[in-house]
Amino acid sequence: MTIASTPPRRKRLQEASLTEAPLMLLRNLRGLASGRSMVWLACVPLALFGLGVFNLSAHAAELPELTPAFLANNLFLLVCAILVIFMNAGFAMVEAGMCRQKNAVNILAKNLIVFALAVTAYWFIGYKIMYNADWVIPGWFKFGGVFFDPTVTPEMVTDGSLVPSIDFLFQAAFAGTAATIVSGLVAERIKFGEFVIFSLILVGVVYPITGSWQWNFPDDAGLGGGWLNSLGFIDFAGSTVVHSMGAWAGLIGAILLGPRIGKFVGGKPQAMPGHNLAIATLGCLILWIGWYGFNPGSWLSMGVEVPYIAVTTTLGAAGGGIAATVISQIRGGKPDLTMTINGILAGLVSVTAGCDAVSMPAAWVMGFIGGVIVVFSVAFIDGLKIDDPVGAFSVHGSCGIWGTLAVGLFNTDKGLFTGHGFSQLGIQFVGALSYAVATIVASLIIWSIIGALFGGIRVTEKEEIEGLDIGEHGMEAYPDFAATAK
Repeated sequence: MTIASTPPRRKRLQEASLTEAPLMLLRNLRGLASGRSMVWLACVPLALFGLGVFNLSAHAAELPELTPAFLANNLFLLVCAILVIFMNAGFAMVEAGMCRQKNAVNILAKNLIVFALAVTAYWFIGYKIMYNADWVIPGWFKFGGVFFDPTVTPEMVTDGSLVPSIDFLFQAAFAGTAATIVSGLVAERIKFGEFVIFSLILVGVVYPITGSWQWNFPDDAGLGGGWLNSLGFIDFAGSTVVHSMGAWAGLIGAILLGPRIGKFVGGKPQAMPGHNLAIATLGCLILWIGWYGFNPGSWLSMGVEVPYIAVTTTLGAAGGGIAATVISQIRGGKPDLTMTINGILAGLVSVTAGCDAVSMPAAWVMGFIGGVIVVFSVAFIDGLKIDDPVGAFSVHGSCGIWGTLAVGLFNTDKGLFTGHGFSQLGIQFVGALSYAVATIVASLIIWSIIGALFGGIRVTEKEEIEGLDIGEHGMEAYPDFAATAK
């Protein structure tokens, strides 16, 4: 009797070793079974590598040898841009931690998508409006097309200048910050889609126009600068241009939305505690670290001034944290962690406008006063029956205004307290007022149009009570835990 031989069983892919698996997978693909196919496949990465080397060589041939100043400046700003982008994690943690758990997914989703959309809108049109475009109304508004030119010129290398891509990345990170501030003011009751639309318009149009008033500098002939820049307004890193601008936009949204259900009972504000202060504290520390990209990076080169700016930034944060903690203990009998968090952020915002040109003691005092302001501002906003769930306006709006005015008091070369009169203080007031009026008007129009087109900007009462995580996203941040405190 003849027994037929059984062919050996082929090893399955899941039984293969790490080194065998890739080859087995490729052989299972149609047309790749032959050895010749494998040879041709191996040529693909080689060809791509050759093409990359060719392009690199071509560009290298067009540019002079990269100078130390060019490398240092561009690497420095790249790191600062990454730090500012990382601040989005801090904003998300602070906002989510200070709000209720039933809205955590919504808050995290907003903070993620708003930056993605902000970068896209700023890349498509915002950056071109804010910089490097032809003036339509000199000093006020300009437009010159879409996108930006990333070409690196020999002059950029020899002069140690920033390449356009690095400059865009840094400025886009700032634009995203302005939109993220809005999120905190409208938290726990706004429709997700409507918030997204507002953020796109804010970053793509409103922020670039108002930002160009201050941060579009004149050319070598002294022409083309924004009107506030020409007036002599000083806002080094954005206490007003970024922070108070975002705060005013969010405040209008908060007013139009109305307070959360249960926030005011009998005309008195009720505490609505956040669900995770550990996350909020982590977010505060992330923001503090990120500010070392925000303020020192605004020098736009790796100069000797950078470490000094980092120290004044640190002192402002320290002063703000101390003041808010002390005042909260005096007012409430015990130190309030949420006020310590907001105090640190208030100190950072307060010193942002003038961190490059104030003394170290002045920086600490500016932050300390900001810490005092934020505590009373939170109470004041509550007294107006405006619901600001995380104190975003008090941190970014009230202290953004204070930090801008403080330049007119403490600036080493132009401040009132340093013997240079009231002139700069008056200019600072004009600048802060201009941004407030422009942002309020623009935001009121945009929010109203969005509400009219989409049947309002607030979720239904049922969705708000149930939580935006379920109503807007169909998921929960903590599905394995019982929702004991909605």
